[in-house]
Amino acid sequence: MYNVSVSPHVRSQNTTKAIMRDVAIALIPTLAFGVYRFGLKALLVIALCVVTCVLSEAVFELLSKKPITVFDYSAVVTGLILAVNLPATVPWWIPVIGGVFAIIVVKMLFGGLGQNFMNPALAARCFLLISFAGLMNQFNVDGVAGATPLALVEQSVSDESVVVPDMLKLFLGIHDGCIGEVSALAIIIGGVYLIAKKVISARIPLIYIGSTVVFVAVITLIKGDTLTASYLLGHVLTGGLLVGAFFMATDYVTSPITVAGQIVYGIVLGLLTALFRCVGSSAEGVSYAIIISNLLVPIIEKITVPKPFGCVKAKGENK
Repeated sequence: MYNVSVSPHVRSQNTTKAIMRDVAIALIPTLAFGVYRFGLKALLVIALCVVTCVLSEAVFELLSKKPITVFDYSAVVTGLILAVNLPATVPWWIPVIGGVFAIIVVKMLFGGLGQNFMNPALAARCFLLISFAGLMNQFNVDGVAGATPLALVEQSVSDESVVVPDMLKLFLGIHDGCIGEVSALAIIIGGVYLIAKKVISARIPLIYIGSTVVFVAVITLIKGDTLTASYLLGHVLTGGLLVGAFFMATDYVTSPITVAGQIVYGIVLGLLTALFRCVGSSAEGVSYAIIISNLLVPIIEKITVPKPFGCVKAKGENK
C-alpha cells in the first residue's frame, strides 16, 4: 500500500505542541531566576502575561467560530516571551495590554500561528515601549532605582568615571533589568537545551551574537572611543541580546529557512542591534532589530533560495 499525498514528503515526529513545550521548558531557568531576583511581583507579571495571551486567543477563536488552538502551547510561549521582556515593576495592566496586542493584533488578525509577520511578543513589547516609555524603562530592586547595566556599559566607553558592574555579576544576573534577561547563565542553559533537543540550530544565535560584537567594535572605533574587551563582553552579557538570540530571533515563523538566509539574517540582526545601541538614543535595541529583520525575511529568502539541482537559467531569463 502506498500513501499518496501532496508534498512535502519528508515528515517529522515533531509537533507544534512538542516544540512549544520545549521552548516553555527552556524559558524556565531565566524566568525562575527573575522571580528569585525580583520577587513575587515578577511572578505576577509572568502569570498575567500567560493568562492574558491564552484567554485572548481562546475568546477570539470562540467569537470568530474557529477551532480552539490554545492547547498547542503557542499562546503560552508568547506570554512567557512577553514576560521575559517586561520589568517586574510594571503595573498589572501593562502585561494585560501587551498580551492582548500580541495575540489579537499581531497573531490572530493575520491568520493565527504561522501567519504572523513578526514575533508577537516582541511586537507587543515595542508597542508598550512606544506607548508607555516611562513605565517600561523603570527598573529598580529593593526600592532603589538606577540605570541598567547596558546603559552603564555604553556610557563607560566615553566616560571613564562610570563604573560598570563586575562581569561575573553580570553573567550570574545580580543586577537590574527585565525579568527574563538578567541572568546570562540561565539564558544560556535554556538555549543549550533547545539546541540539544534540536528545536533550534545554533547558527542564528551564534551569528547574531558574533556579528553584534563585531559591529559594536567597528562603530566604537569609528567614533574614536576606547575599545576594550570588557566593553564588548558587557554588550553580550547585558540587555536582551542573549535571550533575543536564542528565543526570539529563532522563531520558526519569522526567521529564514534557508541556510544562506539564516546567515544573512544573523548579520542584519547584529548590524541593526549595534546601530541601535551605539548610535541610537536608547542603550537597548534587540527588540527593534528583531522585528525589523522579521519584515526583511521574505526578501532575504527570495535572494538566498538555493537553485534546484540541474536547473539552468534560460538565456534572457530574469527570474
